[in-house]
Amino acid sequence: MTASDDEIFSALCELLTPFNSNNVELKLETEISTDLNIDSVSVMDFVMEVEDHFDIDIPLNVLSDTHTMKDLVSVVVERTS
Repeated sequence: MTASDDEIFSALCELLTPFNSNNVELKLETEISTDLNIDSVSVMDFVMEVEDHFDIDIPLNVLSDTHTMKDLVSVVVERTS
């Protein structure tokens, strides 16, 4: 059984908490690096947390096209299916 999009979004929000120093409200439309104002090193740290949590690999070419929380939910859904 795969997790629902809502469950994945909730898990991603939880994983993103340490990187969300400005306490930006997270929505599907949230631009991960722009809206949260996190640098590329922190983005990579966050991606490693996501990979570990869901036991998946996210290639750099996929990551470069992943900008919003919705994009990331889609990547996790695709990789865990």
